[in-house]
Amino acid sequence: MSDDISSPGGVDGEAPFELHYFPPDPDLADMVSSFYAARVNMPRFDEYERADRPQFRFVTAADGEYVFADGHRAQVCNANIVGPTSGRVRAISNCPTRMFGFGMLPAGWAALMGDDAEKLTDRAIDAADLFGDWIGEVAAALENAADTAEQLVIGNNFVREILKRNEPAPMWFIRTVDRWLTESASPQVPELVDATGMSIRSVERMTKHYYGLSPRMLARKYRAVRAASALARGEGLDAAALGDAFYDQSHLIREIKRFAGATPGQLGKPSRYTEATTRGRKELAGKVSPLVSET
Repeated sequence: MSDDISSPGGVDGEAPFELHYFPPDPDLADMVSSFYAARVNMPRFDEYERADRPQFRFVTAADGEYVFADGHRAQVCNANIVGPTSGRVRAISNCPTRMFGFGMLPAGWAALMGDDAEKLTDRAIDAADLFGDWIGEVAAALENAADTAEQLVIGNNFVREILKRNEPAPMWFIRTVDRWLTESASPQVPELVDATGMSIRSVERMTKHYYGLSPRMLARKYRAVRAASALARGEGLDAAALGDAFYDQSHLIREIKRFAGATPGQLGKPSRYTEATTRGRKELAGKVSPLVSET
């Protein structure tokens, strides 16, 4: 089952924005957070995306750009690899378009990028630079698919193929970090160091490689996006076990705006895009990692 978010009033009477989420096949659960299919049916789309995990996105009409938290800009391509992000990202499309993509969990990201995994934090590249002409064939197959079910078959098989590129990631480390991020409202770095039995320098090196960020920044990011997702779903922070995660109201506002691109007040009346992403991921609860469904 997918989650379907749509709204009336787009071009030619169609909904201006639609988004569907799907869990990956079971053998890819350690690699892929979720697949998604989106349709932008408006002359211009301009929204902030929250800080997120890496993404692989196929776009039918590539006329737009990503603007990252540090001001770096990257043109949207027909096949895009967007690295892990340390802050909100402005996503712009200057025309109606369709998108099929998937989020990459740390093991999938490392398998895709190998030694270059941490070099794409807050950056995006044209996937054709990595895969050559073959990626255009995949994009064409997705665009010409009869329906979303066929796209999912293509997408799952595509992931299986690209993940053959590099050595498997150390799943024990990734599962340890994921537990650290999900079991506490405000994860503390010394607790992660103790859980791994490694030195702080080794932990920092590995989190940067597999997650794209230092442990401290990783904890801040997921604390903020969990809170932002809860607020966008209409849940109170106490109900989401996040009531004591921030020092005070000004700290909460600063962190959420940095990582989610909106203030808590704005999240109380989320945009169609924000509502789609937060509700859609929540609908995947029980089918994907809590790190995905709760953020």
